[in-house]
Amino acid sequence: MSLATAAAPHLGVRPDWLARWREEALEPDLPIIDAHHHLWDHPGAPYFLDDLLLDLAGGHRITATVAVECKAMYRTQGPVALEPVGETEFLNAAATLSARGEHGPCRVAAAIVGHADLCLGAQVRPVLQAHVHAGGGRFRGIRYSAVWHPDPAARGSLARPPPYVMADPAFRAGFAELAPLGLSFDAWIYHTQLPELSDLARAFPATTIVLDHMGGVLGIGPYAGRRDEVRLQWLAHLKELAQCPNVVLKLGGMGMRLFGFGFAERENPPSSVELADAWRPYLGPCIEYFGADRCMFESNFPVDKGSYSYTVLWNAFKRVAAGLSEADKRALFSASAARIYRLDAPTP
Repeated sequence: MSLATAAAPHLGVRPDWLARWREEALEPDLPIIDAHHHLWDHPGAPYFLDDLLLDLAGGHRITATVAVECKAMYRTQGPVALEPVGETEFLNAAATLSARGEHGPCRVAAAIVGHADLCLGAQVRPVLQAHVHAGGGRFRGIRYSAVWHPDPAARGSLARPPPYVMADPAFRAGFAELAPLGLSFDAWIYHTQLPELSDLARAFPATTIVLDHMGGVLGIGPYAGRRDEVRLQWLAHLKELAQCPNVVLKLGGMGMRLFGFGFAERENPPSSVELADAWRPYLGPCIEYFGADRCMFESNFPVDKGSYSYTVLWNAFKRVAAGLSEADKRALFSASAARIYRLDAPTP
């Protein structure tokens, strides 16, 4: 499958198509922590450690990565609540193999973000503790995909959570268990839900919240062809969210179908110049509102690989950041991720 549909929103990866455009890595010595990627066992389209390592070999200096849950390798036996711990076990195994150094200097899955059903309320604590144990010192937090929209045509994720789950008392009771264990929360939502996240952030100021993919700016279904209008709505919500000091942003994910850029529908893949031009109106305000020390670049691979290669992606980020100070560039490419996910910051 080359292009996504509402029923299967992830774009298929087409190596032959990606090979039509190649670039050398810009600023190859700049240290990068990839703040968000997945490893998975999807039938017909697996993405394991070896697959990621092939992408990392494109010339950029990726020193470490943050592996994020995607419902892969769940346990098939035992209590249902503990099934997601299987994914942490899987990611920690990949991290342990990577840490041996035989596959290159990058520490893959140096930080792990898993999943737990926070709607279990206070009963989620044993699940969180099981994740911490399974993570071998690498487990950092929970991601809960709260992406919901009343119009099925606007949905760009496989997740099907209940509506307004972040306001649910049971969810909030489970959320309250994160900070005491030193765990962060990765939020995956659409831009229409940003006010809900602001309310959650204000209610739990001691919990670090990481907003994935800049808040999922919708450009499909009822939002197709309304890019300027949608961007203004997103900016207003984003500016409000920036007033919550416990919220940080992951910058990326714009290769997903839901953003509506349509890169995968072109005859040839986009260049990093084209990506940078398309993304500046989004990345610029994120950095302006939150500051570079509350933003981090992410690959979102292999999800975004349906739209461009790993090397081209990081070249685009480097083009956007070209006019920033060295301190801001260091924050965006590595220091913010190192601080939030408690990793050693790479040496310049």
